[in-house]
Amino acid sequence: MTELAAVKAALKTQAVETPSWAYGNSGTRFKVFAQAGVPRDPFEKLDDAAKVHEFTGVAPTVALHIPWDKVEDYAALAAHAEKRGVRIGAINSNTFQDDAYKLGSICHPDATVRRKAVDHLLECVDIMDATASRDLKLWFADGTNYPGQDDIRSRQDRLAEGLAEVYERLGEGQRMLLEYKLFEPAFYTTDVPDWGTAYAHCLKLGEKAQVVVDTGHHAPGTNIEFIVATLLREGKLGGFDFNSRFYADDDLMVGAADPFQLFRIMYEVVRGGGFTSDVAFMLDQCHNIEAKIPAIIRSVMNVQEATAKALLVDGSALAAAQGSGDVLEANAVLMDAYNTDVRPLLREVREESGLDPEPMKAYRSCGWAEKVVAERVGGEQAGWGA
Repeated sequence: MTELAAVKAALKTQAVETPSWAYGNSGTRFKVFAQAGVPRDPFEKLDDAAKVHEFTGVAPTVALHIPWDKVEDYAALAAHAEKRGVRIGAINSNTFQDDAYKLGSICHPDATVRRKAVDHLLECVDIMDATASRDLKLWFADGTNYPGQDDIRSRQDRLAEGLAEVYERLGEGQRMLLEYKLFEPAFYTTDVPDWGTAYAHCLKLGEKAQVVVDTGHHAPGTNIEFIVATLLREGKLGGFDFNSRFYADDDLMVGAADPFQLFRIMYEVVRGGGFTSDVAFMLDQCHNIEAKIPAIIRSVMNVQEATAKALLVDGSALAAAQGSGDVLEANAVLMDAYNTDVRPLLREVREESGLDPEPMKAYRSCGWAEKVVAERVGGEQAGWGA
């Protein structure tokens, strides 16, 4: 197999999970801008997600968020997904929108509140069982606003205790993916603020516990690719939440703010064997002013382009330059790959896979946007928190 053929083959195996919540209305703390044709329930979210997969060919799974995507019959929801040509992906928990969680959820000083939070996480595992989902994705808004508000070490003890109970409930082939975030909504301490904290808890829990890297959850200037390389080296990188940010956790389209960073991350994924392992590539975005489905298609394409460039890095030339201490040549090898226009290559990959070479144009001409605007009249549109 030629080098180019190998790159094409690898790209054809890529899978990017899309988030159900990205298909609903979202906004800022000031305003949510509703759009016509937005899904009204999880079934319609899956219908939209199926269109993304239809035109990209690499978005076969859809992450759910509970209780935003709560239904009476999860087996029926999974069957609906299969009928549309997609599957249920990660189950995301929600321990941040209940009044009881004002002072935290799994780390709350009150045992009654902690019990409520853990029970919700166990419910999410039940949903995993019903939908054949592999991953339970956990993000906690827990933290404190003021020095002395609570005991930092005790909160870590509570976190470890709660995670351990949920971990024991996981079935064969199921995983726990622990996400971290630098800050927000707490301003003094965050209980899972960085990859080191998440890694420490996952290491203690066992092999079913993995760390999730959300690309928007870091301080400015953080070398995310170093984190990725380290977690891959330790066998603890479970997945990504891909998005972009300019200031904080903006949840903008992946690759929009810094496509070079996305390339560097994907190079470390390729270099560390993450592209052929169980690392989950997921989007975690909110589309506040742009059309939902086209934005998600564009995001998937951005990940594909960064991956293609990463796969084109001349590994032998790079290793030779690094080994001889040729700093400029080593950097040039990476830059040559990054500066390659991979769009023609990806058009070829799509055509060889029986897809339209231009997903955005194909979607715009398929009539789906007009169809859902006409049909999705009445009811309550899905949105952040709905």
